[in-house]
Amino acid sequence: MKIRRALERGYADHGWLRSYHTFSFANYMDPNHMGFRALRVINEDRVSGGHGFGAHPHRDMEIISYVLEGEMEHKDNMGNGEVMRPGDVQRMSAGTGVLHSEFNHSKENSLHFLQIWIEPAQRGITPSYEQKNFPIAERQGQWRLVASQAGREGSVSINQDVNLYAGLFSPDEQVAAPPSRYGWLHVVNGTMEVNGETLSAGDAAAFTPEETINLTGKEAGEVLLFDLA
Repeated sequence: MKIRRALERGYADHGWLRSYHTFSFANYMDPNHMGFRALRVINEDRVSGGHGFGAHPHRDMEIISYVLEGEMEHKDNMGNGEVMRPGDVQRMSAGTGVLHSEFNHSKENSLHFLQIWIEPAQRGITPSYEQKNFPIAERQGQWRLVASQAGREGSVSINQDVNLYAGLFSPDEQVAAPPSRYGWLHVVNGTMEVNGETLSAGDAAAFTPEETINLTGKEAGEVLLFDLA
């Protein structure tokens, strides 16, 4: 297990936007943290009320948005217009090219969300979009598959051999992670003991295929687990 501490991440403060970068992104460049397998970006963003990202392009990238607090308004040139709330998972396959915007839907309250980029298995595909809600009951005390290559078990489908699980765990709750090939575990909030090490909000850990992952809740919180080829 190799730990990536929250305070080691890159950080950018643009006033209306405060963003932590788990991997190299924009002006933050660290050759030791360029990504993990197909996982390229995990940005933890906080956006002030009434602000957001104006229309901008992407191509050949699988982009997952995961709202933690507040409401995020999404629009794109494929005709999609949605408001995301906690529990929603949005997937956008940029493929040959897509233009989209993301704004804080509220004028007063802050928006807190994760933006995740995954390198695609196939480039040059037709752009597409998908959004689903995963209620707390489906994530509490268990691992809920929220994204997978074939959209298994009602998850959103992504153009890459990756399984993304989300789980909410209470203090003293003990769980084993689903079997993974290469694993990347990201603590969204709360505090967890993972294989004997304490991980808090924003901390992450990388695992090789032969490692098992055992988790015990220390403070109630949420965890994302990426199973990567």
